[in-house]
Amino acid sequence: MNQNKKSIIYFSHGGGPLPLLGDPGHKAMIDFMRVLPEQIARPELILVISAHWEEALPTLLGSPNPPMFYDYYGFPPETYQVQYPAPGAPEAAMKIVDMLKNAGIPANIHPTRGYDHGHFIPLLMMYPEADIPTLQLSLIRGLDPERHLQLGEALRPLLEENVLIIGSGFSFHNMSAFSWSPSTEPDPANDAFQDWLIESTSHPAYPKTRRALRNWTQAPYARYCHPREEHLLPLLVCAGLAQSPAQVLFDDYILGKRGLAFGW
Repeated sequence: MNQNKKSIIYFSHGGGPLPLLGDPGHKAMIDFMRVLPEQIARPELILVISAHWEEALPTLLGSPNPPMFYDYYGFPPETYQVQYPAPGAPEAAMKIVDMLKNAGIPANIHPTRGYDHGHFIPLLMMYPEADIPTLQLSLIRGLDPERHLQLGEALRPLLEENVLIIGSGFSFHNMSAFSWSPSTEPDPANDAFQDWLIESTSHPAYPKTRRALRNWTQAPYARYCHPREEHLLPLLVCAGLAQSPAQVLFDDYILGKRGLAFGW
């Protein structure tokens, strides 16, 4: 892969289907997602680690044509008609399961589950043609940070292939604190946590600084920003994969709160 292009991306994917509805609180994110493929060599496969899927063991989609999984509620009817007909990659799923098992991490394949919105919403903005095979990988139930860093480490052989690996979460995910309007009022607590994430992932001494992510709850205002950490853990999978400092690709407001994207 072209070394000037990113092969690992973590981004904040926004609130449900709101980006597809042109929500003004998502404008900066929408603009970013649409040009993000310019920073990526066109992949042969996209692997998404979504915040919206947890299993007892790491699990991959196994269908050659995954259905849609509309895992959001209370939105207009048209948001339940959205389609992202990208083909699945069952052979690649089996290969990744073997890769994980060889690293001592048991893994499964789910034969029928579909793409959830952490998968299809960002990809609709990035690759609307839906012509690149995609896979989705679950988080591990219990949300242990060390296990997710190890999961990333076990996926490193994929970096030798033309695979785009996406951690799809949100660097701020306190639902009660979001602004459901375009306002961008200062939030010093969130700023402190976002700055800590930048320091931990993009420090020149990385990957030594990666160890701080194991203890992310000790970061400033960690539990204010993540009362539950499922939207942060895709970042830890990406951080486990990465062997060099991250580049900050996005640092702007989504739903009135500062959110980040990183690339390696």
